[in-house]
Amino acid sequence: MLHDDAAYRHRVTALGGGHGLYASLSALRRLPLDLTAVVTVADDGGSSGRLRSEFGVLPPGDLRMALAALCGDDEWGETWAQVLQHRFAGTGEMRGHVTGNLLIVSLWELLGDHVAALDWVGRLLGARGRVLPMALTPLEISAQVSGLHDDDPERLSTVLGQVAVATSEGTIEAISLLPDDLRACPQAVDSVRTADMVVLGPGSWFTSVLPHLMVPDLADALIETDAHRVVVLNLDPQDGETEGFGAVGHLRVLLDHAPDLVLGTVLLDPSEAGDADHLAELEALADKCGARVVVADVARDDGTPRHDPEKLAAAFAGILNAL
Repeated sequence: MLHDDAAYRHRVTALGGGHGLYASLSALRRLPLDLTAVVTVADDGGSSGRLRSEFGVLPPGDLRMALAALCGDDEWGETWAQVLQHRFAGTGEMRGHVTGNLLIVSLWELLGDHVAALDWVGRLLGARGRVLPMALTPLEISAQVSGLHDDDPERLSTVLGQVAVATSEGTIEAISLLPDDLRACPQAVDSVRTADMVVLGPGSWFTSVLPHLMVPDLADALIETDAHRVVVLNLDPQDGETEGFGAVGHLRVLLDHAPDLVLGTVLLDPSEAGDADHLAELEALADKCGARVVVADVARDDGTPRHDPEKLAAAFAGILNAL
């Protein structure tokens, strides 16, 4: 675990969902921070989708993954992380369900309070941080997608649902969220407004990262906060979402969806920096939104496009220590 006495004063809020948020939280929990995760709630597939449909609750899967990421490296933390992530096999109705999803939904039903229930799960796990939903009602992602019509490749089609958007064969041009009267989680909004640093990414760009900019109260908080805003770019384009995107493409689409967003740091691995021209283009785009580009070794050494938690923690520590 990395320690720096100066970092104890920092409040950090990380936003995202799925494996991307898991990566950033696995790194940030290694630092002595007041840490909060704000998690997207638009998933409609797998165990989460089934529970969402049957009980009318928030999809618990991404919230569960965030809680698992905050578990410690001791026997208690590792054991509960495994329990939380356990997926049932077999051939019956329980097949595919995840223990942590069922635990979270059980507490939601017992307590009638999304935030209190997640806090209880966090206490059970000994989680090194707090997990909050982005909104208090389940959301649906709507995407405008081109390239689905051979006779007119530029024609836009509307694709609904997180799974459908993530697996679309076309090119995602823009997203929005339904319903129109979105209600952000008040504690999530407060965590952004009071943070010293806010982290966006890595992760599924259109279905995990950008949705946070589509919830009005949360978007306002991201724009108005005094926090140092960090964008962590992906190590690899994602099939169905960002195929053909380099570092510049990821940052450009983020700013297209939030043109008023001011950033502090754009963090990426050398493998995604590209040649000198690409890096110069990225730096020019970052400069327009007030950010500096930091290129740091944050990838695992096994060749897979995954962030290394220790390396990413070191990069975050460097940014925090410069605040």
